[in-house]
Amino acid sequence: QVRLVESGGGLVQPGGSLRLSCVGSGSIFSISAMGWYRRAPGKEREFVARISTDARTTYADSVKGRFTISRDNDKDTVHLQMNSLKPEDTAVYFCNMVWRTINYWGQGTQVTVSS
Repeated sequence: QVRLVESGGGLVQPGGSLRLSCVGSGSIFSISAMGWYRRAPGKEREFVARISTDARTTYADSVKGRFTISRDNDKDTVHLQMNSLKPEDTAVYFCNMVWRTINYWGQGTQVTVSS
């Protein structure tokens, strides 16, 4: 059974940084694409970043140049380094794993950007 557990969320001032982590259980982490999504209050869940099994990355335009996704297959972990945070980045951030056509989700971690 696959389980994804996020950590690293919190309250940060505009312009600050946070690093989210997601640890995956199960044996398919290294053969799965990993990603981050977020859901802001009153909005639909949206794509943030993705990293493929061979470490190719894709970002939403709204975070490009500010966020960096990375993975450590030895530790079954994916990170999202978030710099130059803005109030509009406030959301619950979800870790996503895609193995073949199956999507797995973490429970989410809250990120609040406010002065």
